[in-house]
Amino acid sequence: MDTTDPEIEFDDQGSCSHCRNAERMLKTADPYCLPAAEKALRFASLAEAIRRDGKRKRYDCVIGVSGGVDSSYAAYVVKKAGLRPLAVHLDNGWDSELAVMNVESFLKKLDIDLSTFVIDWNEFKDLQLSFLKASTPDSEIPSDHAIISILYRTAAKWGVRYILGGTNLSTESILPRRWSHGHADWKYIRSVHGLFGRAKLKTFPHMTLLQEIFYRRVIGIQWISILDYCDYVKRDAMRVLGEELGWRDYGGKHHESLYTRFYQAHILPAKFGFDKRKAHLSSLIVSGQITRERALEELQKPLYEPALLKEHTEYFIGKLGISEQIYKEIMQAPPKRFGDYPSYERSWYFQFLRKAYGVVKGLARG
Repeated sequence: MDTTDPEIEFDDQGSCSHCRNAERMLKTADPYCLPAAEKALRFASLAEAIRRDGKRKRYDCVIGVSGGVDSSYAAYVVKKAGLRPLAVHLDNGWDSELAVMNVESFLKKLDIDLSTFVIDWNEFKDLQLSFLKASTPDSEIPSDHAIISILYRTAAKWGVRYILGGTNLSTESILPRRWSHGHADWKYIRSVHGLFGRAKLKTFPHMTLLQEIFYRRVIGIQWISILDYCDYVKRDAMRVLGEELGWRDYGGKHHESLYTRFYQAHILPAKFGFDKRKAHLSSLIVSGQITRERALEELQKPLYEPALLKEHTEYFIGKLGISEQIYKEIMQAPPKRFGDYPSYERSWYFQFLRKAYGVVKGLARG
């Protein structure tokens, strides 16, 4: 990590604030920090609670699948634990052929049912263009928000109280706020689209702040990072997935999406100066999965080969239905940030709810 994250701080020994925070988190976060044997017992206890709660239901948990390493291995772990998950996939029009093959292959071999939500392309394209024109580094948020929304919606539909996600501390302990923020903030998304969009978002899956509170506090749906309950080592997971389920590697982190690949490997570094590999590799360093020297070698590799960049740029422009001039204007527009637009996080009622929740939580502990 370096000063391409404007909020980073370094101490006298050259250790950055992200690494210090990640190291503290990895030592204290429950269940990640537990010894392997105790962690296994906690996982077994959780699995039993999920089975018991879903005893008379068709499914006892919901999982999100993209075709990437984390979500694929989460599905593998969940099924090996004897659970009955319903897999949910968001088709936003940008899936790579390899990602689709991965999803179909491992779900069939694991005997897991799949529910696919196909997003309305015209609505989604308009929303993605809105974020690109808004000039923030948050243009992947529409997909992330839709995924979160359909997972909660699907869990509520089937009466399931557990969403088991592939998010994890082993590979994602370092994620700078200034590089992307506001994934669950529907007001932020709606504000950006209201300023730059044209189409009406009639069917786009979303979740308001009140809906999130209803799902989590009233219905009691829990989002659990299931990979934190096991010793998750990415390279080992990739080997197991390949040998047992026919899973194939697609390249960089989250490159199962053609949009994500182009956005993270070109737009973010070219327009904002953010190379997300630095955060991804730093997370692996902190969790002991890669050396710093090896990570620095990885960073020397080009994000894009020139010929491939030209091909992908043309595909990106063509799929979004914009001209080269509009694309050029998007890339040259001055960078902005999450705080430049209205959001729940910046509203007075959100601040009030957060303080009230803190008080209630403090009283409960006392």
